[in-house]
Amino acid sequence: MSSPQPDTAPVATLFGVAVDVECTAVLRGVDLTVAAGECLGLVGANGSGKSTLLRVLATLLPPVGGRGQILGAALGSAGCAAVRPRIVLVGHAAALYPRLTLRENLQFVARLTGRAERAADDALEAVGLGSARDRRAEVCSQGMLRRAELARVLLSEPRLLLLDEAHAGLDAASVGLVEAVVERVRDGGGTSVVVSHDHPRLRGLADRLVEIADGRVVPVREGAAA
Repeated sequence: MSSPQPDTAPVATLFGVAVDVECTAVLRGVDLTVAAGECLGLVGANGSGKSTLLRVLATLLPPVGGRGQILGAALGSAGCAAVRPRIVLVGHAAALYPRLTLRENLQFVARLTGRAERAADDALEAVGLGSARDRRAEVCSQGMLRRAELARVLLSEPRLLLLDEAHAGLDAASVGLVEAVVERVRDGGGTSVVVSHDHPRLRGLADRLVEIADGRVVPVREGAAA
C-alpha cells in the first residue's frame, strides 16, 4: 500500500480582502497565499494591520470585502468553526488563566486537544519552565508567559501557527525558542506566519517576507530593509 501523500494545497488564500476595525479601514485589497509547510514573515509599521491580518487568518475576524479560504474553510462561513481547533494564535496578551498555575493551564490545553495531562509537563520542560510549572500565571514574568505560550503551541501541534511579535518579552537566552517551535510545527506538517520587530532573526527564520503597506500586502525584496 502506498504512503499517503502530504497535503500540498495552500493553507490560506486571500483575494481582495478588506477589513474595517471600529469603522476604520485597516486592510484594503489584500491578496495573499500561504503555502503548506512554509514560514511566512510579516512586517510593517506600527498600526499597519499586522495583528488584524493574523486575526483574519485565525478566522476570528471576517472581512467586509473580498474572499478567502483558511484550511479549506471559506472566510465568514460556518466551516471556520471546524478548522479553528487546528489554528493557534499567540497574540500580545498570554492566553492563560491568571489564577491557574502554568501546569494547570497546559493540562487544560492537553484535555482540550485529547492528550494525556502529563504532556503538559513535557511541553513546559521543553521551553525551560519545568521548575516553574506550579507557579500561578498571574505572578509570572512577561518572558515566562511568552515561553508558556510557546509550550501551548508544542502541545497543540497546529496546522497553522500565527505568532504576533514572536520575540517580544524573550531574553537573549530564550529567543531561540521561537525558531525551535516553528521548526517543530514544520516537522509536524504545519505552517507558520510570524510577525516580529526583530527583523534579522525573522529573515533567518522565514522562507519569505511580506510587508503590509497602505492596507495591502506586498513582497519584501531580497536585501531590502524591512
